[in-house]
Amino acid sequence: MAVAAAKQVVPVLGLPCWVNLMVGDLNAARTFYSKVLGWKFGKSSLGDQFLVASAHGMPVAGIGERHPGVAPASIWTPYFAVDDADTTAARIQERGATVAVGPIALGDGRVGLAADRDGATFGFWEGAALTWSVGQGSAPARIDLQTRDVFDASLFYGDVFGWDRAHGIAIAYRRDHVLVERDGRTVLSLRGGGVQTSRDAGVRPRWLVNFAVDDIERAVAVALALGGSKHQPPSAPWAPEGFSRTLQDPDGGLFTLTRRA
Repeated sequence: MAVAAAKQVVPVLGLPCWVNLMVGDLNAARTFYSKVLGWKFGKSSLGDQFLVASAHGMPVAGIGERHPGVAPASIWTPYFAVDDADTTAARIQERGATVAVGPIALGDGRVGLAADRDGATFGFWEGAALTWSVGQGSAPARIDLQTRDVFDASLFYGDVFGWDRAHGIAIAYRRDHVLVERDGRTVLSLRGGGVQTSRDAGVRPRWLVNFAVDDIERAVAVALALGGSKHQPPSAPWAPEGFSRTLQDPDGGLFTLTRRA
């Protein structure tokens, strides 16, 4: 989790407090995302190999350079705020999932990286975080889980992050998806369609990060011109046609563009 020297707050426990992408070529990723999404990049407290993207002066996401065999492939990864990283790691393992990294000390906090029972990668963070909240300001518009069994996944994450005990968090069960809401605002969605055995990495269970833009078609055109590609995951039942596009950056990172409300 890349943390810049900016104002930090106590994040909402149980919900994402940041998103990160690890890439093979940091300069190439910086060029791609700055042109596609209009981001500006600054240094973080973690050194030159981690950058913090901002939009309109507010933090959006972190991008770091990965080391082969150490950092995961190019996957946009949400980090959930927790009050105790060790307890969270134990809950993950007790429920049959995998803790791949940590918890380890990082900056002024502690971080861990895990994969759920179907292989979707996520992180968890203990400590203060940047002023950042899904669906508000420059932060991602929404974060979606594409999974094999949506209700099994909702039980897993709910148990690990204590959604039933967290103030202000509500779970809305639909016929084929689950919404996690905070004060009436959708923060996370969990939906089916993930296929563990698929050769297509974009179809396997994973978290997808949605970034809001004013002009989706322009952003798509720029992405394709810079070596990105289109990807079509299972459609979201709540999204009207033309509302969003899923793209893959040149390094393989999948992300979704959502029309700004």
